[in-house]
Amino acid sequence: MTNPIVKIFRSKLNTAVVLLIFLVVAGVVGFKFISEFSWTDAIYMTVITITTVGFGEVQPLDYNAKLFTIGLILASAVIVGYALKIITEYIISKNDINELKQKKMQKKIDTISNHVIICGYGRNGKQAAMKLQAHNRSFVVIEKDETVSQKIEDETISFINGDASEDAVLIRAGIHRASCLICALPNDSENVFVVLSARQINPKIRIISRASHETTYSKLKLAGANNVILPDRIGGNHMASLVVVPDLLEFVDNLSIVGDQTINIEEIAVEQLYNTTEQKTILELDLRKKTGCNVIGYKDESGNYHINPEADQKLVPGSKIIVLGRPEQIQTLNSMYNIELS
Repeated sequence: MTNPIVKIFRSKLNTAVVLLIFLVVAGVVGFKFISEFSWTDAIYMTVITITTVGFGEVQPLDYNAKLFTIGLILASAVIVGYALKIITEYIISKNDINELKQKKMQKKIDTISNHVIICGYGRNGKQAAMKLQAHNRSFVVIEKDETVSQKIEDETISFINGDASEDAVLIRAGIHRASCLICALPNDSENVFVVLSARQINPKIRIISRASHETTYSKLKLAGANNVILPDRIGGNHMASLVVVPDLLEFVDNLSIVGDQTINIEEIAVEQLYNTTEQKTILELDLRKKTGCNVIGYKDESGNYHINPEADQKLVPGSKIIVLGRPEQIQTLNSMYNIELS
């Protein structure tokens, strides 16, 4: 949505351009028919009169032509002066508008916590933002290119113009309060530097970074990234899987992790399901009978995943379960245990 102040300036600018065009056309037509100049001479006389350069007339002007020229000079002084004023105000105020917009955005960013910081708003960054929006997660975009951030028409997206490799910019984005950082810059060396900076500022934050080259994978992990994504490898694996197990992959693609009313898979901390002072097993929890959801995975307190866990698997504090179900079953689960989507 365009800023209303910018709309006003554009309207005034359009008015000034229309008046200038009208002035030129009126001058050319007037000299052509009042003084019977050629079209070339009429254009020449109009230009030197409006710009007041002081060149001589093409031919001596009669009484009517002099009156017309006086009127043209006075009109041009008003219209050209108005146009210059509007153009100057627009150029000066454009920076002020952007500055005010950024200050307003900063106030909004300062009020949020447990949010996600997205560094870079290219293809990967934009996709990440769309997914987070669908899941109603708060996030802040850091983008160095002002032309890119100015194209963000959705006013619900919080963004900062700046270099994510600078500590001050990360702090402005609320890295101390953030739960996760997604590093989606196109350059691997920049990603490594941002990961290092972010890990130093907030040792507890979860960091996910993209990498263009496999050789950068280990560097990003060493720098402090929890997860490193190689888009090219994922794309290649996905295409090959469509050849080997097309039906299975199509089924997996249809499982929705995020999105309003369309979630099929959910990861839930066991503390949200029962009082962990008295440990229960998956069988005792009996989610299948209560909600229709199936437990398809278990993540223990050390972060290790167990696929299709046994029914007697104990649900210890700090662990999570992964459930699968139809959207309405996931909704029943969330409503029954008062679980907020995260």
